[in-house]
Amino acid sequence: MVRPQAFDIDCTACPRLATFLRETRALHPTYYARPVPAFGPRGARLLVVGLAPGMRGANATGRPFTGDFAGILLYQTLFATGFSNQPRGDRPDDGLELYDCRVTNAVRCLPPANKPTATEVKNCGRFLSHDLAAMPAGGIVLALGRIAHEAVLRCEGQRQRDYPFAHGRRHPLSRRRTLLDSYHCSRYNTQTGRLTSAMFHAVLSTARELLSAAGA
Repeated sequence: MVRPQAFDIDCTACPRLATFLRETRALHPTYYARPVPAFGPRGARLLVVGLAPGMRGANATGRPFTGDFAGILLYQTLFATGFSNQPRGDRPDDGLELYDCRVTNAVRCLPPANKPTATEVKNCGRFLSHDLAAMPAGGIVLALGRIAHEAVLRCEGQRQRDYPFAHGRRHPLSRRRTLLDSYHCSRYNTQTGRLTSAMFHAVLSTARELLSAAGA
């Protein structure tokens, strides 16, 4: 299992990512362009894990899934399933609150071409492990995409081949928690029809039903 560590906003453990962030800050002085912290209450029963900050999304705003296309569907669906107070998450100061839900990424820094290396995902695992450790028994981890799915399993010390990724699939984790898979809510996946709004709503509805069954 990966040793948990509290989030470090000044982390430079990945030289490629640290260099890319410095270059991004130089080109876009108004961008946040630093490691992005998780959003939502620590210890929430639903932990949503994405891939990494987008250039004009979390990398610019400093809040996961805020300011990019993927965040539109995510926050609309979290609102529709009772996990937030409003259906939009456009800016960090927009008043969005999450209920019993926390949103983060497997990699906290913007990667070039939105493609982190395996080493970068592993390096960031200690921050993900910290959020996983705070989850109560019976919680749900929603992995958006295969990389997030594999990052969670690595943190949990599980073998990847025992937990194959598939949209809508459920996997048991320690402390009666469940890993729930979904295709990432990216522009590419939604525009190609790989992930529809109905499919994504069904996954979040499943998370809500599992948490309701587990009790408050």
